[in-house]
Amino acid sequence: LLLTSVSSCLVSSGVSLEFRYHNTVEVERYLRDVNNTFDFTHLHSIGKSVEGRDLWVLILGKNPAEHQMGIPEFKYVGNMHGNEVVGRVLLLQLIDHLTRGYLSDPLVTRLLNSTRVHILVSMNPDGFESSSRDCMYSQGRFNKNGIDLNRNFPDAFSKKESGMREMEVRAIMDWLKTESFVLSANLHGGAVVASYPYDNSNGGSELQSGSSVAPDNDVLIQLAKTYSYTHSQMHKGDHCYDSKDFKEGITNGYYWYPLPGGMQDYNYVWGQCLEITLELSCCKYPPESDLPGLWDANRAALLAYMQQVHLGVKGQVLDAEGNPLQNALVEVEGRQNLCPFRTDRHGEYYRLLLPGNYTFRVTFPGHQVLTETLTVPYGPDSFSALVHNFQLQRSAAATPGPSRPTQSCTPPQVWRPLGGHSPSLGPSGVTILLVLLVLRDTMLL
Repeated sequence: LLLTSVSSCLVSSGVSLEFRYHNTVEVERYLRDVNNTFDFTHLHSIGKSVEGRDLWVLILGKNPAEHQMGIPEFKYVGNMHGNEVVGRVLLLQLIDHLTRGYLSDPLVTRLLNSTRVHILVSMNPDGFESSSRDCMYSQGRFNKNGIDLNRNFPDAFSKKESGMREMEVRAIMDWLKTESFVLSANLHGGAVVASYPYDNSNGGSELQSGSSVAPDNDVLIQLAKTYSYTHSQMHKGDHCYDSKDFKEGITNGYYWYPLPGGMQDYNYVWGQCLEITLELSCCKYPPESDLPGLWDANRAALLAYMQQVHLGVKGQVLDAEGNPLQNALVEVEGRQNLCPFRTDRHGEYYRLLLPGNYTFRVTFPGHQVLTETLTVPYGPDSFSALVHNFQLQRSAAATPGPSRPTQSCTPPQVWRPLGGHSPSLGPSGVTILLVLLVLRDTMLL
């Protein structure tokens, strides 16, 4: 009862959320009070931990309870490793910041009016509850079964795939099936760096100069730099303890160290969701006195990264009569994804792309292949990607009646060679321009 009254007071009184470590019961009560106080939030559980704790997700947006056409889905996931607690604290502070800023802070208001934001404060509540306040290697990293959740996802590059998935991992996998996420970040601790896919490799043509290069490598690097350069310190590349320096505060995951079964690769390969991993503090479980400074260092970066969900192109794939086509393939020339990007049940697609010219190839059974070249502007400034619908015509030999969508993807073990695209700016020019735009928007310049 006392905990409920305290969290209710924090939500309703105008007092900011206290900078301290909230246990699982306190987090749930706080999230319930936020949901009961603000009508632009929706709270639901995506599953249970091994010990039966709910994995609570708070959704924020103009219409939080359900997807809206043209509104991209974004997510943050914290506390995957139970003893890495900074992300957990920052996501609670972010919720506090977003709920207090909506309709009063212009950036927050535009973000929530144009984006549906999902926040999973703790993916591993069992691990958190068993953790000790230790900067380095303490108990609590793994779930109750002693499994590292960031090694337990299906892996397109691993030949030794077991089908045994932990409850928390299955919850994430099911979550990705119910929402068409576009962009995500996974918050960790123990270093200060933004790491991007791939985390793993099978030694194929994706392996280049020690990095495992994804088809959307240019976008992933830009996403990582958006966070590192908007962060007060990350872009300086300072190392923690005996770890290596990270140029510009970013690294390819595999280049840092190979990681099979990771969540960011799973999101990218199977979920059509670009995800990076954010390592946010050298100390995994810092003293509470450090928390205000960590929030100050990360606040603008958390917001700027969310805004990047509006990069690229979005729209629908329709048939000749204007009906949406589910599971149509929307491919970009030179980007041969292991699993081709497909439309969702609304016929919607989202492709995060840097400014430039891109040739799209859209296919669906019983319909003519459509090829179009689009010029993509910088979308985050206007809080909207370029909107473009593709309309397909039936093939002359097609059987009358509704077409059946193609089956979902089973990734091959062997990666195909990468191709290029025709950008309007060279890679360095794009990076410099976008970083300056992000810094301007967050009032750091």
